[in-house]
Amino acid sequence: MGAFWPFEPEEWIEMLRYTLMRLGIFAGCLVVVWGLVYSGLAPRGLGSSNGLWIVMLALLLSAPISFVVLRKERDRASVQIAQRVDRMKANMEANRSQEDAADDTSRAQGQTQAS
Repeated sequence: MGAFWPFEPEEWIEMLRYTLMRLGIFAGCLVVVWGLVYSGLAPRGLGSSNGLWIVMLALLLSAPISFVVLRKERDRASVQIAQRVDRMKANMEANRSQEDAADDTSRAQGQTQAS
């Protein structure tokens, strides 16, 4: 797309999709934990830490659920990232060889002028 945008559109869509799915699972866990805490089925936090307690429990529940449920999405996103890294390595190697060739040419010209 350009020098300032690091992702191709397909990569961006895959990462956005995975992130939104992960946030959705967290939001679902947050609602469930909030319901459990306020219904008395799960313990409340101490003092004014109840909100933090609910968020921490939701994070604790959503992490393994996301790990299992989003395995295919995560694998698809990691393939996109690996391909991008390989392209960047190839581009860097091409740039390096161009710089080496230009450096060798300028050194050869410098030696012929000095002779």
